[in-house]
Amino acid sequence: MAKIKKITLQNGKTRYRTVVDAGRDENGKRIQITITRDRKKDVEGERDRIQHQRKNGTLILPSEITLGEWLDQWLEMKKRDVEETTIRTYRLALVHVYDRIGYIRLQELTEEHVTACIDDIVAKGRRKGGEAGTRLAVSTAEGILTRLREALKRAVTRKLIAESPAQSVRISLADRKTDKRERPTVKPWSVAEVQRFIAGIERDRLYAPLLLSLMGFRPAEVAGLRWTDLDLKLATLEMVNTRTMIGNVQVLEKDAKTAAGERVLPLPGPVLDALKKFRARQAREKLAAGEGYTDSPYVVVDQLGMVRNIRHLREHAYRLMRELEMRQVRLYDARHSCLSYLANNGVPDHILAAWAGHTNAAFTKRKYVHVDVEDMRAAASAWGGFHGEHTERS
Repeated sequence: MAKIKKITLQNGKTRYRTVVDAGRDENGKRIQITITRDRKKDVEGERDRIQHQRKNGTLILPSEITLGEWLDQWLEMKKRDVEETTIRTYRLALVHVYDRIGYIRLQELTEEHVTACIDDIVAKGRRKGGEAGTRLAVSTAEGILTRLREALKRAVTRKLIAESPAQSVRISLADRKTDKRERPTVKPWSVAEVQRFIAGIERDRLYAPLLLSLMGFRPAEVAGLRWTDLDLKLATLEMVNTRTMIGNVQVLEKDAKTAAGERVLPLPGPVLDALKKFRARQAREKLAAGEGYTDSPYVVVDQLGMVRNIRHLREHAYRLMRELEMRQVRLYDARHSCLSYLANNGVPDHILAAWAGHTNAAFTKRKYVHVDVEDMRAAASAWGGFHGEHTERS
């Protein structure tokens, strides 16, 4: 049992002090905690608490590490779990947190600190794409808060803090309402709009790659597709490679986003026919260009065989949307339209998730499946029948 000493200060005041053994640090160095209180029983209580928590493995040792320093460590740890592009996205998002509360000691961080930080980010966190210092989209702030919660949860696991001060923090209702009013969400295309786009681009050179986007592939998956990934005889496509971009400048080639992302899908008839025609067209282009043609394993290339990236594909799609006088939506949002159509036409949840490259069917439906007014016509007809029966009986 740690001995408690009575000490007398220069001003004559009496205090009590003891030193408690708290184990050893990661380098094997002995850790001791000094407890000083005005009353002996307070020292005894704190000593017993520390010894009890140490015995149960719940002791939180004093630490000077700041939130910013911990976020640096957490991002290093995350490199084991996520792609380089994801780490870059996390770091860019957390810049807002570094700037506002990164200097605060982790063990002194409170829910009030985090709440004030998130409120300020929403109010004036915009850095580009408009006037700096103006309101930031709630969806962006949600992403920042999600990353901060994850980092602080890991700090709890590492016994740096007892509980996460971000766990109960939410975007305020007032900010959500303002965001909804000032920043209306761009809805994915309806089935009719997708059909109109397909009909309008049938003669376009990149008709086949765009059809792949419209059947639910991510832009990076379309850009990374190689002819060896396709079996045009069996009408199947194996998704194992992607070509994404860092900062919309540097191309990064890697395997599929997740294990579930590595999947084999059957090719619908129209997509299969379009791919066959596109391959034949590339053969003619190679013959015409002669030595000026660059051989490439990729499906999405230009007339001289030069590989195209997701920025090229996106800009090409936007140009076609303008020419067809259609409202502009992200090419990525074609996934939403495709998966909504499949779900609304009875495709089972587990098949839907496998098609999207997800492991969680509930996530697929929550994130990607939308119901518009036309999808509810059958429900209206059913209700009409019920109403008619009610009228006859009355």
